[in-house]
Amino acid sequence: MLEDFENVRPHLLAVALRIVGSVHDAEDIVQSAYLRARRADSAEIQNPQGWLTTITARLSLDHLRSQRRHRELPLPEKDPADEALAPEEHALRRDDVSRALLVVLTQLTPPQRVALVLHDIFGVPFEQVASVLETSPASAKKLASRARHRIDPEQPADPAVHAEHTRVVAAFLEAAGSGDLERLTRLLAPDAVRVADRTLLPSQTPTVVHGARAVAKETRSFRHRILMGVPLLIDGVPGAVIAPGGIPLITVRLTIDGGAVHRVDLAPYRREHLRVPGTTSGVVKMPRSPRGGLAPTDGR
Repeated sequence: MLEDFENVRPHLLAVALRIVGSVHDAEDIVQSAYLRARRADSAEIQNPQGWLTTITARLSLDHLRSQRRHRELPLPEKDPADEALAPEEHALRRDDVSRALLVVLTQLTPPQRVALVLHDIFGVPFEQVASVLETSPASAKKLASRARHRIDPEQPADPAVHAEHTRVVAAFLEAAGSGDLERLTRLLAPDAVRVADRTLLPSQTPTVVHGARAVAKETRSFRHRILMGVPLLIDGVPGAVIAPGGIPLITVRLTIDGGAVHRVDLAPYRREHLRVPGTTSGVVKMPRSPRGGLAPTDGR
C-alpha cells in the first residue's frame, strides 16, 4: 500500500490542491491520507489508487467545511509579496494550475467545489463523486451544475463593448506585467487616474495618481503584483484580481471608454462575485487526470 501511495502522491496533491486551494493544506491532507494508508489492510483494498483518492477527497471536503465554520471573515489583506505566500505561488506555477480556476472556486460551497473538481477536472463519474459526498448521483450532478452556473460568464448586455473591454483589460495586464511603459501609457487616457485603498500601498505612495504617464510609471513599479493578476469579471464587469497562489487579495477595476483606460481602482477583495470571461465553462474544461477514477462506494 505504501508503494502505491508514493506512486499516486502527485495525483493526490493535485486533487487536494484544487479542492482546498492551498499547497500547505493540500500537503497536510495528503500526509493524513498517508497515515491512513499505513494503518489500512492492503489485502482488503482492491483498488489502492481509487481508495487513496477517495480518502483524499473526503479529507479535503472535511477541511473546507471546517475552514468555513472557523473563518467567515474575508481573507486578510496581505501584501502579495509576503513570503508566507511564496510556496503557494511556486506550486501554482510549477504545477500549471489555473490561477483563475482557484480564484473562482473560492466562491463555491464545499460540496459544490468537490463535485466540480472531481467531475469536471478529473473526470470522475457522478456515481463515484456521490460516494465522496455521501449523497445520491443526482444530487452530486446538481451540485456540479450549480457550481458551473456560479462561475460561468453570463451573456453581456452589449457583447461588442464587453469584448472590447475584455481585450483592454488583458492588454493592460500584459503591458504592466512586462514593464512596457510606452504601451501602458498608450492604453491610458491622457487624464487617467489611479485610486487605491490606503491599506494596499506603501506609506509614502499617494492614494490618488493623475495623468497617463504618472499612472503608467506607478503601475509598472508594482509589476511583481501584476504578474500574479488574472483577468476576471468582477460583478459582471471585466477587470482583474491579484491572486498570489490563487488566493484573491486585490480587485483591479478599470473604467474603459473608447478603448482607453480612464480610471484604475484598487481595493482589497471583499467577496465580490467573480466569473471567468470567455466561453462557458472555459475555466473548468482542463486536461483530465489519467488517474481520475475513484474507488467503489465502499472505498475498496
